[in-house]
Amino acid sequence: YLAAATDVLAQSVRNCGPRDNVVERLANGYGETRQSIELGANNAVIEVYASDDTGTWTITITSTNGVTCLIASGKSFETLAEALPAKGSDA
Repeated sequence: YLAAATDVLAQSVRNCGPRDNVVERLANGYGETRQSIELGANNAVIEVYASDDTGTWTITITSTNGVTCLIASGKSFETLAEALPAKGSDA
């Protein structure tokens, strides 16, 4: 159990860092810029970064202490502007 817990801790440390460093790495390494920003639980800031050129995307979460962690990433990002369904209709 200790080895598994250590592996998880080591992985989470590699995927976290000071926000400025993470944002710079996403911009310089992947051409990603911020596409959206949300406020999550415990005042954590959730951001989506993506590249229009490559289609890569990354979701980050930044805690109140300024540490940013990568939550998910992938390919084929698309910006959508979908209309809300009419009131009273099923979505």
